[in-house]
Amino acid sequence: MRWKQPSSLFRTPGDGQGPTAVLDVGPDGDVALEPSPGEKPREGDILIGLYDGTVWYARPVPTTPAAVTNFRATPNELIATASSLVRWHASGPRCEQCHGPTVMEFRGQRRRCTECGALLFYRTDPAVIVAITDEDDRLLLARQRAWPEGRVSVIAGFVEPGESLEQACAREAMEEVGLALTSINYFGSQPWPFPRSLMLGFTAIATDPGALAVDGEEIVEASFLTREELASKLGAGRISLPGPASIGRALIDAWRG
Repeated sequence: MRWKQPSSLFRTPGDGQGPTAVLDVGPDGDVALEPSPGEKPREGDILIGLYDGTVWYARPVPTTPAAVTNFRATPNELIATASSLVRWHASGPRCEQCHGPTVMEFRGQRRRCTECGALLFYRTDPAVIVAITDEDDRLLLARQRAWPEGRVSVIAGFVEPGESLEQACAREAMEEVGLALTSINYFGSQPWPFPRSLMLGFTAIATDPGALAVDGEEIVEASFLTREELASKLGAGRISLPGPASIGRALIDAWRG
């Protein structure tokens, strides 16, 4: 998973550090596949950074460009940053101190309150995602209520106030599938701009896999599978896994070996 490698995006280039290019970004966060021909950055464009020798800008547009991509299809820093920053600015966040209106400044890297002068910066929502195995090294795969039949993944959820990442893993497992965890270990992380999450991956072992019980609200199906069982179900088209851009898939693939 290349998210463990240093970023290829230099986010604060100075003037003249490379040729510039402008990507249109629609209101839903979809990013144009190709830069606008001949376009130069102008006021209102958002600096993304230096990537592959080019200084990239994102331009918010009212309608989605004809040929687009998104992070699921193109999981790199350029697309994640362009999509995230455009949608953040479009939301027009209010000042966190006086609740006054804010305006974009510093090439889109922050916003400033027009009443008290406080600065706002883009923030991410931390979420944990945990691959749970049992003593026989079977992997727990579960289906959320909102997902179509057969779609499964590992357990995930947002971090709540006052808890560590490991505590969030343990709470989500207990709440959603009734399992207590041990050996909770960090795996890796990735941005997930839908709309602004940072996914933090873990592995863990269920202390009593026989206690498995779905909550019936968020999770409606869950079971421990061997590698052979998973391969059989995938081959028969009975289940589907997360797309290759997601850390959920990376966790599953790491277990599959």
